[in-house]
Amino acid sequence: MFPLEGFEATLRRFVDILEACEIGFHLTGGVSSIAYGEPRLTQDIDIVIDNARASERCDEFVRLMMEADFLFEESEVHRALATRGMFQVLDMSESLKLDVYPRELIPGELSRSEKRELFEGVSLPIVALPDAAVSKLIWISKGSHKNRRDVRRIFARASHPQQEAIVQLAAQLGLSKLLQEVLRETDEIE
Repeated sequence: MFPLEGFEATLRRFVDILEACEIGFHLTGGVSSIAYGEPRLTQDIDIVIDNARASERCDEFVRLMMEADFLFEESEVHRALATRGMFQVLDMSESLKLDVYPRELIPGELSRSEKRELFEGVSLPIVALPDAAVSKLIWISKGSHKNRRDVRRIFARASHPQQEAIVQLAAQLGLSKLLQEVLRETDEIE
């Protein structure tokens, strides 16, 4: 795992760019698992950004990333914005990778972000707890198995209203059966 200082330095520089371009965003992925579930290793930073705003400010966004010494393929940024895919950015100074998703996996998730203090004195928007759990269910449904424990841990630490929100959101997205299956699993090695 990278030193915490490396994550903070990379995030500060990238967030400065997003804010300069007025691109809405929140952190997701491993960061949300750590914030809502349990401490675990993560090797990158996952960020969801507002596609419409990033598309409008694409030239400035690309220029500022280049000036900040981030390594990326400009054509991949344009492709990802056009297809709502994903592009990767490497922080050359910290050797830390960012996976940038210019789309919401769950409709409206950016509007439900929660500010959390991730570093001393540094609060950043992070995916809301119910959206974090359900987005991990979506990745599980696409074949990812590493998110199963994260879902169980997030659900176990959620308040009752948050658990109800997870159940309702999973139902809306046709993931109720998968949620129940994952929650029934144990973390024990049999």
